[in-house]
Amino acid sequence: MRLSDIGEAGLLQRLHAFCPAELIGDDAAWFCPPAGKELVITTDVLVEGVHFGSSPLSPLPVLTMSAADVGWRAVAANYSDLAAMGAQPLGITVGLGLPPALPVAWVEELYEGMREILKTYGGVIWGGDVVRSPVVSISITAVGWLDQLRIQRSIAQVGDWLVVTGYHGLSRAGLEAIQNQIDAPEITPLITAHRRPWPRLDVVAALQELGIKRAAGMDTSDGLADAVWQICRASQVGAKLRTDMPVHPLLEKRFPQQAEQWLWYGGEDFELVLALAPDAAQRLLEKLGTPAHFLGEVIPGDQVWLGHEPLAPAGGFQHFR
Repeated sequence: MRLSDIGEAGLLQRLHAFCPAELIGDDAAWFCPPAGKELVITTDVLVEGVHFGSSPLSPLPVLTMSAADVGWRAVAANYSDLAAMGAQPLGITVGLGLPPALPVAWVEELYEGMREILKTYGGVIWGGDVVRSPVVSISITAVGWLDQLRIQRSIAQVGDWLVVTGYHGLSRAGLEAIQNQIDAPEITPLITAHRRPWPRLDVVAALQELGIKRAAGMDTSDGLADAVWQICRASQVGAKLRTDMPVHPLLEKRFPQQAEQWLWYGGEDFELVLALAPDAAQRLLEKLGTPAHFLGEVIPGDQVWLGHEPLAPAGGFQHFR
């Protein structure tokens, strides 16, 4: 059964099953934010053929994930942005562009993936909109709330330690394995890293538990090197990074020639880079444990150094280039 068989009204009726009954049915949804808390809002867009290949109508030669994976990943991208601001999630709205020939079952599976990650991290689907489109596109707006900590890119200070919350390069390696149809059980963690990333909302909770009041940072969805550069530019500082960055053993084993490039520029790992006072950074590293690690130090100037060599700001995928 295709979308053209049930029409917009039929699709919306099916999608209402994924939303709280008391919050849908009108022209807009309502919710009551936590008393006295600031709200954080973020939007992320995924387009088939650019970010993923999943549906029977995909223009890509190899399908990279299931519809449920797409749903999970779409929410994870937004929740990662909330984590990068120090926020906890409240809920999302979903905007869909869908071809009429798309199977209804694919859309329902997409929402199953969204529901799965919402059960894991919290939040509800408040509603959204659907339109006809030549390709599948998914636009999610997520709303979260801040407690006492607000993470911003522009508040790093000279002398801060840079902390990264996990390994990098795994998602890019997973995509490579999928596209080249590498069939080996040990590759599974890399493929999972690409299809089912974990937004680091646990780091927000850890910062709050430690009573840390100031943290600069952002997520690494566009690559680790890009994140460091973005923080430095916004804070008008430089950075000196360690040259012996920890590499995930599986990445080093299966893709030794690409490991360093993907570590810095692979993207879509959805970890966090944070700039903290040294004592706060030490306490956070102790609490998070491996694979969180020390990345480097914030220094005066406007350059990012990898040891004694400048680190290029970008080397991975960028839209419009």
